[in-house]
Amino acid sequence: MSASIFFEAFIISLGLLTAIGPQNAYVLRQGLRHRHVFAVTTTTFLSDTIMICLGVLGVGITLQKFPLFSTILGWGGVLFLVWFALMSVRRALSPEVVDQNMMDEAAGNAAGQTVKVAILHALAFAWLNPWAYVDTMALLGGVSSKYPFGGGKISFLLGAVAASAIWFYGLAMGAKKMAPLFAKKVTWQILDSLIAIIMLAISITLAVHLLQG
Repeated sequence: MSASIFFEAFIISLGLLTAIGPQNAYVLRQGLRHRHVFAVTTTTFLSDTIMICLGVLGVGITLQKFPLFSTILGWGGVLFLVWFALMSVRRALSPEVVDQNMMDEAAGNAAGQTVKVAILHALAFAWLNPWAYVDTMALLGGVSSKYPFGGGKISFLLGAVAASAIWFYGLAMGAKKMAPLFAKKVTWQILDSLIAIIMLAISITLAVHLLQG
């Protein structure tokens, strides 16, 4: 297993996951309310893992058969990384705070919610989110296309899955402690600034690889 490839995938996946959105707001709110936290987080994590596997392995098979598609997807990944970095810069300059209103809109009222309903909500947030497909199929699949099947591909897959596990379980289980921290704009500014730097660096690396190929 390659530690550098693992870390690259870990950073990319973590950077995508940390963007403020309804899925993160839902997991965070369930953690804050202590409502079926493990069931919701596991459902979210497993859904993300399936998407990652389809993106890295499934798209990878297609890319081997169609080199032109691999190139197109690779440049699409570069553009998306640059776009994501610019959006991170924008958020850093005008930070958003995950407040109670946003969480209410994303999750609804958790009081009296059954575990079945909570899981169905988690599935909806995972599979009805078009950006999730872009992240896993286009971006992760595109970046991983530069690695051959074997150790490199597996290292990338494990890195992305590890980031997903740490993020979602950490977000849910540490919600109570993190809530005051992420209520501060400066926290999101620092986080988004780091994401922007990392995404730009990775986009440059991928562009160089495509030009050399």
